[in-house]
Amino acid sequence: MQYNRNSPTYLVQLVDLFLMELTNWRWSWQMMLLTSTITPMLSIVGLGLFVHNGGKETLIYILTGNIVLSLMFGNMDKVQSRFSFMRITGTLDYFATLPVQRSLLILAILLSFLLLSLPSFVLTLLFGSFFLGLPIILSPLIILIIPLCAIPLATIGALIGVTSRSPQEAGSISLLLTMLMVAIGPVIIPADRLPGFMLILGRISPATYAASALRQALLGPLTGEIFIDIAVLATMTCVALWIVGRKLDWRQK
Repeated sequence: MQYNRNSPTYLVQLVDLFLMELTNWRWSWQMMLLTSTITPMLSIVGLGLFVHNGGKETLIYILTGNIVLSLMFGNMDKVQSRFSFMRITGTLDYFATLPVQRSLLILAILLSFLLLSLPSFVLTLLFGSFFLGLPIILSPLIILIIPLCAIPLATIGALIGVTSRSPQEAGSISLLLTMLMVAIGPVIIPADRLPGFMLILGRISPATYAASALRQALLGPLTGEIFIDIAVLATMTCVALWIVGRKLDWRQK
């Protein structure tokens, strides 16, 4: 009997891996949704009450900054935790026996967490808009911007997970990167309230471009800057996926 030894097409591989990843969270997605929604909501309430008279611009930064924290850094933390677990338990060894591409495994995991984070994104946006009194002016570009915001740092999370010596070390690195990238650019704090050197450093952070793109796509108005933000995020996404694809070792060391 002849067997077809050809590997499945890239699309079949991606869909199968994506569905496999989703099944891992079929019993816990509710709690994941709850925790990823409650945290940014509480942050919006706390910061909103603290700077209630700070002006509309400040409130816009609070809303979009917390969405960035949930969408970008929340996914980065989940992805690093997933890859760290897969490396330690030998799951990567299992995937090494399958006719699948490493880059597609990475992409499938990133997309699964992105899908699971969308309900939290919507709830945070609606609650923040209501609580802060900010009207939503949704642009069709948001369909492109959401994945471009989430994937670059989620890919970095994958790199952290496969290179760290322990889950504790991976979690600490993820937290440190979150604090640094939020602090060095106009993510939650308006640009006119940050010193010049932090604005310069913020240009190397994906969070800066993600926050800028979200402010324009969610609350308007759209300017030519949004296309620069999209181009930078797309470039960072491609570079991050390429680096992690080369660095990911199927075999546990």
